[in-house]
Amino acid sequence: MHVLFIIDPIGSLKAYKDSSVAMMFALVAHGHSVSVCYPDDLYIEQGQVRCRGQAISVHPHADLHSQHWFDLVGEPRELPLSAYAAVIMRKDPPFDMEYVYTTHLLDVAEQQGARVFNRGVAIRNHPEKLAITEFSEFTTPTLVTSDIARLKAFHDKHGDVIVKPLDGMGGTGIFRMLQGEPNRSAILEMLTHYGKQTIMAQRYIPEIVNGDKRVLIINGEPVPYALARIPLAGETRGNLAAGGRGVAQPLTEQDLLTARSIGAILAPRGLFLIGLDIIGEFVTEINVTSPTCFVEISEQTDFDVANHFVQSLEKTLST
Repeated sequence: MHVLFIIDPIGSLKAYKDSSVAMMFALVAHGHSVSVCYPDDLYIEQGQVRCRGQAISVHPHADLHSQHWFDLVGEPRELPLSAYAAVIMRKDPPFDMEYVYTTHLLDVAEQQGARVFNRGVAIRNHPEKLAITEFSEFTTPTLVTSDIARLKAFHDKHGDVIVKPLDGMGGTGIFRMLQGEPNRSAILEMLTHYGKQTIMAQRYIPEIVNGDKRVLIINGEPVPYALARIPLAGETRGNLAAGGRGVAQPLTEQDLLTARSIGAILAPRGLFLIGLDIIGEFVTEINVTSPTCFVEISEQTDFDVANHFVQSLEKTLST
């Protein structure tokens, strides 16, 4: 089968740790073909969703720290998205209006027969931080508001809280406010743009010292290992982009219960690949745009995440 990836510029990908690249290698190992395009390569002409896709080949023994892990194959081709066996949406945030427009194009492409993973409507309807509010039984006390007075009352009640923007990624814009935080007003004014932008506040979870676990769910079923992203000493954020150290570990019974419960609800909505962020026993984020950590888990365990992803994709496409 021929699979199209909608990604960020291929030359910018850090192949040695990129989950999309791992998927591509696994697909080729299974005998499939891969093409790539960028969101601005998508267009609608005469009502049909098409793209300018570039076929690539990958080198099984390439140095993934170099830029020479792939070759372009032939010239770009203008094809309808429905011409591909599967379309893998892997564009990274920010989730801006261009991203939203892309999801709408994917919706139309699905109506024309394209098989899209994750579905445009599902990505659009599950903002990665707000999505946790559907599953309050698995979250720490959480408040979503732009009201500074309400945020201060939440802080007064819980004493130690995390505040963060709804559109941040990689740990950007996250602040911990301890009881008596002298800069509280300034932090809340900055994050809310003086009460005009909605943010999230959550009671601090002390178990962050043991890591912010990334739990992957593929077609509703959790991968048996998580990647615990352990913060640097003195750091609140476990994100790898913020210097966290990734350690693979088996899922706990609570991790499995949480992941299966959430996966059973979200997979039928078109979220084939989900990345839960779990601290202690609490879900803090549900990643649906381009969940990562395939490579880190595979390198540290006996479970090949990308191979499992391809096997699940093949099974889904055959039904």
